[in-house]
Amino acid sequence: MASSELGLRRGETRAGTEPRPSHRAGLTAFGCSRDEAAAFRDMGARLGMPVTPVEAAVCAANAELARGHRCVSVSHKTRITGATLLALSRAGVEYICTRSIGFDHIDLRCAERLGMSVGNVAYSPDSVADYTLMLMLMAVRHAKTTIHRTDSFDYRLSETRGKELRDLTVGVVGTGRIGAAVVDRLRGFGCRVLAHDTHPRASATYVPLDDLIERSDIVTLHTPLTAETHHLLDRRRIERMKPGAYVVNTGRGPLLDTAALLSALENGQLGGAALDVVEGEEGIFYADCRGKHIGNEALARLQRLPNVLISPHSAYHTERALHDIVENTLLNCLNFESGTTA
Repeated sequence: MASSELGLRRGETRAGTEPRPSHRAGLTAFGCSRDEAAAFRDMGARLGMPVTPVEAAVCAANAELARGHRCVSVSHKTRITGATLLALSRAGVEYICTRSIGFDHIDLRCAERLGMSVGNVAYSPDSVADYTLMLMLMAVRHAKTTIHRTDSFDYRLSETRGKELRDLTVGVVGTGRIGAAVVDRLRGFGCRVLAHDTHPRASATYVPLDDLIERSDIVTLHTPLTAETHHLLDRRRIERMKPGAYVVNTGRGPLLDTAALLSALENGQLGGAALDVVEGEEGIFYADCRGKHIGNEALARLQRLPNVLISPHSAYHTERALHDIVENTLLNCLNFESGTTA
């Protein structure tokens, strides 16, 4: 099943009229890790969809590897540019399924012009929801500095005491499947929960976004990235947050104005941040950058702060989510091949 947060629907246009190369039922899966490749082969065999896993990320230079298949699967880790889409189209590809909920890495307008359909997949919202709660707890209990101290055999207690979630108000921005799962978990901690969404659907107290920003001790972001949500938490809104408040982002990096966040953290206005996604993460996250200049000064400054937790876009990275992603990718492609894609 394809899914999306905050009512976002996948771009859906049928193939153009120009002749297509002959094809056979099957899927080329680009950017596959070893466990993804194994899962695709195993589940593809069971569902009757042959899969050709490719370790390399898709690009214009290797799009020919998909020739003979109308369907390809791509990762969220790589931008799918117009040049790549054109090369895929020339190879006979008509359907692209991203192994993610978000579409922001794909040039959807170009895909539409080329007559290519684009789909996404749903996966266990619990993976990201669990991780979000973990980041909240780590942030308010100053886990980063505690772990650093104990790693160097310093077992003294921090001079700053942590906070308990039951004493805090948490604002959840975006209550699709993941945001709603976060709301459900927060209830178990006894904290006050506020929510904001253009399409309210969870059992929560919904308030205007600016109201949520001003009243919350923790603001957690779960909206898709669109032109409207770019820098949703901008300088104006960050400056209106409660003194000592925390920001958690497991959505997309550009939902946050990084420069404004840095200013608020460095001048002591905010208590901290826990970020699984950051602006400009492409080409850095998922790579071994030890001993290298990462080329993202904002990220480097964030990581130097003792009250900022950074993880490399890994909230979704669970065994259950892998199963869901692979299965729903294959089902999407089978539906496309049979002409039943919604």
